[in-house]
Amino acid sequence: MQEISFTEQRLNDLEIKASYTEDLLDQLNLTIYRQQQQIDDLARELVRLRQQAPEGGAAAARNPRDELPPHY
Repeated sequence: MQEISFTEQRLNDLEIKASYTEDLLDQLNLTIYRQQQQIDDLARELVRLRQQAPEGGAAAARNPRDELPPHY
């Protein structure tokens, strides 16, 4: 009789662990999904910012007056 209850207890413990594992897996999947959404949003924002930047970047022609220190 005691061996059956020991086996039942072990089975019960394993079911509890499996339940916690499934819950953790669901939480991790949701976290990964949200992170992928953020990555996609950031990638779209980067593309948008690159489209706004001038073509030459730092090599573009500048007005020399913009280069003067503020005290002039």
